[in-house]
This record gives sequence, structure tokens and C-alpha cells, in this order.
Amino acid sequence: MWSLIVAIVVGFIAGLIARAIHPGDDKAGFIVTTLLGIAGSLLATYAGRMMGLYGDGSAAGFIASIIGALIILFIYNTFMKKSRA
Repeated sequence: MWSLIVAIVVGFIAGLIARAIHPGDDKAGFIVTTLLGIAGSLLATYAGRMMGLYGDGSAAGFIASIIGALIILFIYNTFMKKSRA
């Protein structure tokens, strides 16, 4: 349970950093960005566990959370561009 809370808090910060790193015009607001960051952190945590990089009670690191947030943000922007067109 504690690792989930850590992943959420780290994901919040990772989402903000991922938005600053991600190039282009991003129309997502603050709340959407932080939710995508949390999703990216959780993605990095569970993908790392499936690959054997993290134990059952540990969360992904900060860099992995930022990478996960960038992946989720890229996917989100790809789908939003298609729906606007």
C-alpha cells in the first residue's frame, strides 16, 4: 500500500516535469497533466515489477516515473490530435 502512495506522489511531480520536457503545444491542464504523471509512474512501477526490476513492495524510481509519464503523455497527445482533426 505504501508503494502505491509513493508512486502517486512521485507521479505527481513526474507529470509536471514530463510536461516541461515534452515538446509541442500541450492543451492538457494542470489536473490532466498530474493524472497522466501518476498513470506514468504506476505504469513504470508495474512494468518494472513484471520485468523483475523492482520487488513486490517497491515503487519505480524518479527517472523511470518521468519516462513513464512521457510515454503516457505522448500517447495522450497522439489520441487528442486525432480526435481534434
